[in-house]
Amino acid sequence: MLICLGTEMSNSNRVTNLPIVGGIVACGIFLVLISIVGIYGAARHHQVLLFFYMIILFLVFIIQFSVACACLSVSQSTEANLALQGWNTLSNRSRMDIQESNACCNFTKTTNSELDQKLSPCPLQCSGSGGCADEHCCPTCEEKILGMIGKGFQVVGGVSLFFSFTEIIGAILAFRYRNLYGSNI
Repeated sequence: MLICLGTEMSNSNRVTNLPIVGGIVACGIFLVLISIVGIYGAARHHQVLLFFYMIILFLVFIIQFSVACACLSVSQSTEANLALQGWNTLSNRSRMDIQESNACCNFTKTTNSELDQKLSPCPLQCSGSGGCADEHCCPTCEEKILGMIGKGFQVVGGVSLFFSFTEIIGAILAFRYRNLYGSNI
């Protein structure tokens, strides 16, 4: 699943940070190799492989559980800081793409509009001729981005929490049945 996600992200226009995509694919490959070690150790009743499988699975559980708890406990102010830092590091083309795809202008209403227009002019007509002069007609990108970031943290935290508990169940089952020979489960 992680390998397919990483491949899809690399083909997507929205994710341009290739080290993140490479890390996701590498994590997926690592987990596939660990599962192969577990299957081989269980099929051959190889005690050493099952022991290392349990240890590695428990370490992955601790890391994944920590990440899940961190994602689920991120505050809105931290999300806003992350979004602002990300916006400030974006290229002009990326800012324009985000503004077009989300139908929003600038990051916040308090930013220097002249500087924002010079860096990344808003593709929407929110004021002046042809547009509306009301500030509610053109929302800021901060509102839309924060909603997506918050939802993303909740989804990643929930899925990570689910899979961390399935990993600990796998480690417990491997420990429980590591000395079992034959098909009497």
